[in-house]
Amino acid sequence: MAKGPHAFRTISEAAEELGVPQHVLRFWETKFSFIRPMKRAGGRRFYRPQDIAVLRGVRALLHDEGYTIKGVQKLHKEQGVRRLAGAGEGESPPSATAEAAFQPQMPVDIGGDARDRLSFALSDLEAVKARLDGLLKGR
Repeated sequence: MAKGPHAFRTISEAAEELGVPQHVLRFWETKFSFIRPMKRAGGRRFYRPQDIAVLRGVRALLHDEGYTIKGVQKLHKEQGVRRLAGAGEGESPPSATAEAAFQPQMPVDIGGDARDRLSFALSDLEAVKARLDGLLKGR
């Protein structure tokens, strides 16, 4: 018998629902202070529906959108836990924040030749990514 949508989940149920191993959920608890499942006697974790929504968002940002742990921490700091839960529901991450996470901290002045080489390398990488995306869709 399946649990209702508002029932608490054990770590094994949460891990199965999210498609990640249990140790990943425990690791995320150490990296993200906003992930705090209820703990019963003996340390057994129980995840509330809102915990699952946030975890789904963290998973989507890390695994699907390519965010780093620091990037997710920064997104949480700037936009809060609701934004993370929204990412799990398919809301696209804000491009300004994502772009800001990849901007150099200090301006970098490179010459025209270096800029051309970097531009060429970028176009090659984009072509490889497009090919890989096509191959993954054909699975």
